[in-house]
Amino acid sequence: MGFVYLAALLVSLLGMVVLDRRFTLFFWRDVPRAAVTLLVGVGFFLIWDIVGIDLGIFFRGETSFMTGVLVAPELPLEEVFFLTLLCYLTMNLLAGTRILAATVLDRRAPGVPADGARS
Repeated sequence: MGFVYLAALLVSLLGMVVLDRRFTLFFWRDVPRAAVTLLVGVGFFLIWDIVGIDLGIFFRGETSFMTGVLVAPELPLEEVFFLTLLCYLTMNLLAGTRILAATVLDRRAPGVPADGARS
């Protein structure tokens, strides 16, 4: 049972990839920019975690669902995949929201400004 959480994270990441591919949200829109954005986001949160661990704020929880593999003291392997999922999900949501907003604004009646005011 030590790989259940990691497996769930990997399945969720696969779901993000499928949604990204289907709707051309993040990586399928601009691979180099998406890779840099994802790496910066994951790096930021990993540094955040390491500082929190060093200050005694964050601790690794004990559960039978995790692998027990640590990439640093008190930093489980699953945390890296969780942070990747978190950043990827955020970028997909942001891109999807932009596409949805553009679609809604394009469907407005001609002559009606975006703020809805009539002349």
